[in-house]
Amino acid sequence: MSDFPSSKFERSKIIAKTGLKVGSNYAQRYLKKKVLGKNGDDKNFHKNNANEVFKEFTKLRGTALKIAQGMSMDQGFLPEEFAEVMTQAQYSVPPINKALVRTIIKRELGDYPEKIFAKFDSVAFAAASIGQVHKAELKDGRKVAVKIQYPNVRETIDSDMAVAKQLAKRIIKKGSDIEPYFNEIRDTLLEETDYINEGSQIDQFRKRFGSDTIVIPEWIKELSTDKVLTMTFIEGRHMGEFLKENPSQEERNHFGQLIWDFFHEELRVGGAVHADTHPGNFLFTYDGKLGVIDFGCVKTFPEVFFRNYLKLLPTHLADDKDSIRDLYIELNVINPDAEEQERELEYYTFARNYGIMFSKPYRYDTFNFDNPAYDAEIRHFTKEAPLSNELRGSKHFLYTSRVHTGLYSILIKMGARIDTTWAKEVLSELLDMEFEQFKEPEVLA
Repeated sequence: MSDFPSSKFERSKIIAKTGLKVGSNYAQRYLKKKVLGKNGDDKNFHKNNANEVFKEFTKLRGTALKIAQGMSMDQGFLPEEFAEVMTQAQYSVPPINKALVRTIIKRELGDYPEKIFAKFDSVAFAAASIGQVHKAELKDGRKVAVKIQYPNVRETIDSDMAVAKQLAKRIIKKGSDIEPYFNEIRDTLLEETDYINEGSQIDQFRKRFGSDTIVIPEWIKELSTDKVLTMTFIEGRHMGEFLKENPSQEERNHFGQLIWDFFHEELRVGGAVHADTHPGNFLFTYDGKLGVIDFGCVKTFPEVFFRNYLKLLPTHLADDKDSIRDLYIELNVINPDAEEQERELEYYTFARNYGIMFSKPYRYDTFNFDNPAYDAEIRHFTKEAPLSNELRGSKHFLYTSRVHTGLYSILIKMGARIDTTWAKEVLSELLDMEFEQFKEPEVLA
C-alpha cells in the first residue's frame, strides 16, 4: 500500500486538514441557522461530514480508525448519522492491494500464499483498523481466516499518540496528569499489533469459554507471526447483515441473550476480559451459535478497581447516596478536596443519575432493550453530560466503559429482550450481595 502515510508529519497533516474542513462545515452550518435562519437536511449534512472523516481516516488506518470504531458505538453524543457511517470501520475498510498481500505473506510465512495454502482468496472479505482478513483452506481441508496486518501500523502508533497528546494538552486543564490515560491506550494499541499475543489470547478464551453455544476460533500457530494470524474460519454473519434478514423477535432475543450471557460468564470465570465489544467482533452462526472473534484488545483489570466498578451496580440500584459517593471518590470520579465543590456536586449528580439509569436492566427478570424510551434515556444522559476540560475517573474506565456501553449499544440496536436472572445470580455471588432485593415486580414495557 504505497499511499499509507507513516510519518508524523504526513499523518498530522491529514488529521489537521480533516478537522479544519469538517469544523468549517459545522461552523458555516451554525451561522446559516443563526444569522440567516436557514435550515437544511440535517441527516445528509451529518452523513456527508462523517463520510469525509471516514475517507481521510481510512488513509491513516491504525489509531485513526480505532477512533472511528469508537465513534460507531456512540450512544448520543454524536449525530446518529455520523455514528452509522463510522460502523464501516468495524469490518469494511477498503483493503490493501493483492500484490502487497502476497509480499507480506511471503515475508512473514516464508512463501507465497498459493504454496502455503490449498486455497487462498486474494480478495479480503473483511478489513478494519489494523488488518484485513482473507479466506483460505489448509492442505488438510480445514477452512481458515488469515489476518494480515497493514504495513507500518505499529510504527505509526507513537506518532499518532504524540499528535493526540499535544492536542489534548491544549484542551485539558493544566495540572491534569494525562500520561496514565495515554499510556494505557498506547500500550493496548501496541498489544493489538502483536498477532502472536492475540493468538495466545484466542487459545486461552477457547479453553475458558468455548461451548455448545459459544464458538471461538482455533489458533493455527505454525502459520502465524506477529503480523500474520491464521485461525479456523467461523461461518456466520455480523449484526448488520443479520438485521437485514428481518429476523423474528425470537431470533433477536436468542443472539442478544448469548452476548449478554457471554459478558456475565467472563465476570463469573474472572481473569482477562474481551474488551472490544462492538458488532464487528461477533458472528451469528446459521445454527444459532455466537462466534466471538478478534482478541487483540483483551484486558485484565486490577482486583480492587474491578470490584469497586462492579459494586457501582448494586449501590446505584439501592440509590445508596453515601456508598455511591464513597465509590466515586475511590474511582477518582469526584475529588472531596477540590476547591470548587459545586463542580464536584454537578459531576456527582450526573454520574449518580446516569448510573441509576444504566443499572435498570438488573431491576427486572426480563429487560426489553427494544424499548425506544430506554434508548432515548441513554442518549439524553449522554448529551447532558457536564462538559469539562478535566480528566476524571480511573484510567481503567477507558475499557470497562467500552465493554459495558458497547454491550448495551448492541442489544439496543438488535432490539433484544433479555432474561437477566442468571446474570444477577453471578453478580450476587461475586459481590456477596442479594440482587433480588432490588427487583421490580413488572417487566419494563
